[in-house]
Amino acid sequence: MPEVPGPDDGQGSGRTLWHGRFSEGPSDELLVFTESLSFDRRLASDDVEGSRAHVGMLGDVGLLDADEVRAVLAALDQVEEELTSGMFEFVSTDEDVHTAVERRVIALAGAAGAKLHTARSRNDQVATDLRLWLRREGRAVARRTHALQELLFERATAAGTDVYLPGYTHLQRAQPVLLAHHLLAHVWALARDVDRWRDALDRADVSPLGAGALAGTSLPIAPDVAAARLGFARPFDNSLDAVSDRDFVAEALFVAALEQVHLSRLGEEIVLWASDEFGFLQLADSHSTGSSMLPHKKNPDIAELVRGKAGRLIGDLTGFLATLKGLPLAYNRDLQEDKEPLFDALDTLSLSLSALVGLLATADFDTERMRAAADTPGASATDLAEHLVRGGVPFRDAHALIGTLVRQSAERGVPLEELVMTEPTLGPDALRYLEDGAAVKRRTSPGGGGPEPLGPQLEAARAVLAAQSAWLGL
Repeated sequence: MPEVPGPDDGQGSGRTLWHGRFSEGPSDELLVFTESLSFDRRLASDDVEGSRAHVGMLGDVGLLDADEVRAVLAALDQVEEELTSGMFEFVSTDEDVHTAVERRVIALAGAAGAKLHTARSRNDQVATDLRLWLRREGRAVARRTHALQELLFERATAAGTDVYLPGYTHLQRAQPVLLAHHLLAHVWALARDVDRWRDALDRADVSPLGAGALAGTSLPIAPDVAAARLGFARPFDNSLDAVSDRDFVAEALFVAALEQVHLSRLGEEIVLWASDEFGFLQLADSHSTGSSMLPHKKNPDIAELVRGKAGRLIGDLTGFLATLKGLPLAYNRDLQEDKEPLFDALDTLSLSLSALVGLLATADFDTERMRAAADTPGASATDLAEHLVRGGVPFRDAHALIGTLVRQSAERGVPLEELVMTEPTLGPDALRYLEDGAAVKRRTSPGGGGPEPLGPQLEAARAVLAAQSAWLGL
């Protein structure tokens, strides 16, 4: 909890950045309620980076002379060193990390340091810092996503055309598919997530620096120069929009929430497959937990937490959208609520990705159990119907006939093979559809779950992974 402000030490440590307008210092209640340093200090390196670019621009346009630029840049270098080493001292009146950095720069550079904030507001400053942070951390999340994609792709390639399992609809066995096909389904979902990160980061690649509080400045600044120094693709177009826009935060929260939903679905399948009822997956002891009461238990806690944290990220998104919905232009202090959900969402997603990579890299598939579950007569029901279709029977009639045979088999306890053999429209020739492995081999349509379409799908996935790897600089 912040302390009551102490006397000014001559370095500005006892004053707020806005003290001139007020005849008394801020109350304890105001400081406690409005501070953001407890969470925005993780923007410290971005604040230093943004300040360097701003000072360089001020020097370029002649608002600071060369000696002043050198003094402030040297102070910023020392601030960065102190932050990195953990020696930086925050004080009670540091409302946020921006205040803290500027206070220390003034203490180190004196009058030149007091010019750091020339033609800049905390409104454009914080927006710049947050975009810098997202540009870096968003790509880091995309890299972790790519690592999970590559692991799934490697395991799909290793499974090849020999391993198959039931495919499900409504969590009921439907048709068999290759394990590789199933794993690649998650690769494609994650590929869309990487694409969304790329799109979102492109839209966030705009520098707000130079927008000031809301309307720019009368001083001869060059926002395009500051943007170029920071590596932004472009400067802002409208100062009001620049300081009030948090679309980039909302979009990042959406991308993160949707990706966590994708991970949640994968986590749910891991939970199911690792159960005795399915038995398709054996988790490594190193990535499982036990029970404090039940000695025999081996629990898939990583997968369950990945599933559970989806609700948390959805909450981050919806909560922030509720914050934005009623805000007039331009900046409002409500926008301080942008950082905690963004930090939480990317932190949570990053941990989920790393944990899933570890879990899946060490897990073993029970391929015999998978095949046995897939090689049931019902898995070939659609193939029997399509056999009749090839003979000219309308599909609905074929569907009804095969459905009747399946029902009679269940009700009378007669093997489906016997009913197929004695059915005049089918006969012994149709028994080949009920052989082990026959159903998955007949999934031949492009993009389907059988061996024949797997090769082209692997090549397509490999090309997408290569393109995304190039974008990520891997």
